[in-house]
Amino acid sequence: MSEFLAGWPLLSIVTFLPAAGAIWVLAARAMLRGENPGFDQGVRIITLVVTIATFIASLFAFAAFNPNNPEFQLTENVPWAFGMSYAMGVDTLAMSLVLLTTFLMPICILASWHIEKQVASYMVLFLVLETLMIGVFCAQDIVLFYVFFEGGLIPMFILIGVWGGQRRVYAAFKFFLYTLLGSLLMLVAIVAMMAMARNAGIENPSNIPALTAFAAQGGFSPDIQIWLWLAFFASFAVKMPMWPVHTWLPDAHVEAPTAGSVVLAAILLKMGGYGFLRFSLPMFPDASHYFTPFVFTLSVIAIVWASLVAFRQLDMKKLIAYSSVAHMGFVTLGIFAGNIQGVQGAIFQMLSHGIISGALFLCVGVVYDRMHTREIAFYGGLVNRMPVYAAIFLLFTMGNVGLPGTSGFPGEILTMLGTFQVNAWFAAAAALGVILSAAYALTLYRKVALGNIENPKLDGITDIDAREWVLFVPLIIATLLMGFAPSLVLDFTKASAETIVSAFAGAAP
Repeated sequence: MSEFLAGWPLLSIVTFLPAAGAIWVLAARAMLRGENPGFDQGVRIITLVVTIATFIASLFAFAAFNPNNPEFQLTENVPWAFGMSYAMGVDTLAMSLVLLTTFLMPICILASWHIEKQVASYMVLFLVLETLMIGVFCAQDIVLFYVFFEGGLIPMFILIGVWGGQRRVYAAFKFFLYTLLGSLLMLVAIVAMMAMARNAGIENPSNIPALTAFAAQGGFSPDIQIWLWLAFFASFAVKMPMWPVHTWLPDAHVEAPTAGSVVLAAILLKMGGYGFLRFSLPMFPDASHYFTPFVFTLSVIAIVWASLVAFRQLDMKKLIAYSSVAHMGFVTLGIFAGNIQGVQGAIFQMLSHGIISGALFLCVGVVYDRMHTREIAFYGGLVNRMPVYAAIFLLFTMGNVGLPGTSGFPGEILTMLGTFQVNAWFAAAAALGVILSAAYALTLYRKVALGNIENPKLDGITDIDAREWVLFVPLIIATLLMGFAPSLVLDFTKASAETIVSAFAGAAP
């Protein structure tokens, strides 16, 4: 298979196939709108087919990929301008996140099947967003990375602002301004890095592997690393989001449509963790060592504080949003532990959280589609009318808690083991967060699913239908498979994790 696929621009196909689908939808709208009464349904089908085709294309890329090779693979390089290039390539870290993205996008489209407002525009935005998200993980040129990284703000901004809830405009602008302002500092740092690399005689100063090699040779002095690290941190910390620059996330989640919340939690937040792993640790290892206590402190505050805030929420979506802030705290703990357990745990946690948080937002979407409210107090006793839904909701709640046998367990335990090797007190504080997550997650489940139905409006609520079964079955399989066989992920990501740890360990603490 790998010999057959050799020479194919697989990453470009995976990246731009959704964009081609968006052009297809726009062309169909220009030709058929107003003349074909089934146009909206046709757009839904086209979009679903394109996202499924993109997932299949990513499987072909996976088949041509060697997980034992720590180098970038499936590379493409076309000169662009001013020493920059259209350069694509993936290692095991990037490949795993590409697969997560293409796996979840058809589910998001199915979750959006009942969207009636400007269907074509909605689907086009999701397809464009998929191209930009995949591009972030595939880009080997730092300027190209920045274009994809920032470009993803635009479709998500529009999705929240047009198809969101009552406070959608406020939430959309808050999301956009927070993430944009943080990334402007990163742009300044990128320009400075390219200038330093060019002055040192680097032929391709925007090439990410070249910059990483330049950094490994001491190209960025420890003092310079401090400023570069802070500039990148400003962007990635907001994107994660880390405490205290997390306040945009609950508003964005609450107001976004269900599929928008899934993409936001499952993929967009992971760009911050990916940035730390791709840039901060290997390119600025001295600064990363210097700031490790700072990051540990913010991470533990996020884990404990966000868990306490989640416990007091009245809106299901907002509770899950704060849960995401807490779980991302485990990711940053693992990353900056800088050892193999911590880094592999962080990568595993990112993938697991993408599946579980996406599933939880879909669970909220199921009852919201029926009752048009996310208020926790409105529900209660759903197990009596929706036993299948209650069982599915319980599984993902257990995954969110980190129950052994679900994908939530390996990532959390590995990040805490990695952190313990660096500082036992921070690991103990993170363990407290696990207890708190059980408190708020199980309390939510008890209030929504258990007991008797006391609200007469719930008497006619129906259990999940065939479309919703299709949504949840892949997520159930992924959650249990990663829980019972975590080595499938850990063995795959090991090569990248070892490379990152080696670069971090090479710097003096």
